[in-house]
Amino acid sequence: MDLMSLTAVELGKRIRAGEVSVREAAEAALAAAGAREEQVHSFVTLEDRETIMKRADEVQKLIDSGTLSSPLAGVPVAIKDNMCTEGLLTTCSSRILENFRPTYTAEAVLNLERAGAVIIGKTNMDEFAMGSTTETSYYGVTKNPWNLEHVPGGSSGGSCTAVAAEECSYALGSDTGGSIRQPSSFCGVTGIKPTYGTVSRYGLIAYGSSLDQIGPIAKDVTDCAVILETIASHDRKDSTSVAREDYRFTEALVDDVKGMKIGIPRDYFGDGLDPEVKAAVLAAAKKLEEKGAVLEEFDLSLVEYAIPAYYVIASAEASSNLARFDGVKYGYRTEESAGLHQMYKKTRSEGFGEEVKRRIMLGSFVLSSGYYDAYYLKALRTKALIKQAFDRAFEKYDLILGPAAPTTAPRLGESLSDPIKMYLGDIYTISVNLAGLPGISVPCGTDSRGLPIGMQLIGDCFQEKKLFRAAYAFEQTRTYERCPLVQKGVH
Repeated sequence: MDLMSLTAVELGKRIRAGEVSVREAAEAALAAAGAREEQVHSFVTLEDRETIMKRADEVQKLIDSGTLSSPLAGVPVAIKDNMCTEGLLTTCSSRILENFRPTYTAEAVLNLERAGAVIIGKTNMDEFAMGSTTETSYYGVTKNPWNLEHVPGGSSGGSCTAVAAEECSYALGSDTGGSIRQPSSFCGVTGIKPTYGTVSRYGLIAYGSSLDQIGPIAKDVTDCAVILETIASHDRKDSTSVAREDYRFTEALVDDVKGMKIGIPRDYFGDGLDPEVKAAVLAAAKKLEEKGAVLEEFDLSLVEYAIPAYYVIASAEASSNLARFDGVKYGYRTEESAGLHQMYKKTRSEGFGEEVKRRIMLGSFVLSSGYYDAYYLKALRTKALIKQAFDRAFEKYDLILGPAAPTTAPRLGESLSDPIKMYLGDIYTISVNLAGLPGISVPCGTDSRGLPIGMQLIGDCFQEKKLFRAAYAFEQTRTYERCPLVQKGVH
């Protein structure tokens, strides 16, 4: 039995039933990572085997005693490398944090550990989550397990690849402008970005604080609902955390969309959208219509302003958040410097990659005297208008349906040569972050080259249940496709 081919929930059931031990599940994950890491490079850091097995034995005892009954107890998980894990390297895939071992663990990860999760390692990502391809990592590129010549997307590309290549049962990612949904689309897995504030950001190393949100990546919708139920909580340590009345997301896993009103924005299906992606997403919409959903086209408006507004706001927040990495308290420090200020400059110049420096410079510029009103304040006003446009849409529709990305995964190296083209690839996802909304990407087909295509469903604030209900209903119309790397049994 290939344990890593099971969903997280299926594996959890077998562990609780005594059919599989936690140690066996962890061994299977390590064996899969050992077999495929050389091809895909999902991980920056794999936890050492002894620590994993010690944790597996601890969890096994708690399950056997009846102390642990979570659906995820004993199931192997991978964590994106921008979430703090006590004692385990947390680098944000940057040289500047190459030796950083946190003294505490992120709240979302703690919630998983309380449920009995077994952490396998930390996944590769675009440096400080700045990128859409997982090519800006200081530790090398991650490759798409569907085709090793293509990118997995980003910035959570390592997490999505680890799930698609079956090196773990599920993973955590973070989403600032589509960083869970876009790579989920490219890698043929399911990923959800929850409503802003649903999952604590405590211990998530910040990129854009008003936009960042942690979310699950898994093989199917059921797994995502169970994981989100586990990691979502109100946290006093996070001032943006929201105390929600209802965290029972699994209640929405019903195959029923009769009467559900779904809006399809014309703006999302115009120029720039690959014809094969368009056809697959509209075919998926048709499946929901056949199940009783009511589909209607509408004009969302303001779509063309989302990208400039997002990159101004995100870069401004990044320039502020990344000011703390100066070589004084932790992380990389330059070896030679004549004085404190030169040490700051050399450390940051040597420690940050090109894309991070580009965004810090852009953020510093838009926050500077004389440009603050012209760029940053204008971007904030645009953000408010985008939220109003979504509010108007949700007065009429339960959900909005569209593509997760305008194309399937580009070839390695294509996006880095043209940063603007890379930024434009986020056109369907960033508005969701600007408005603080939940969004889910669900596989809905492949293109003529065999690369996955993802359909994105967007809900109003705190309406994850509607997302799960529609995504689950659509998922019943197709079976999960394993990536070629796994089908071929690469060893």
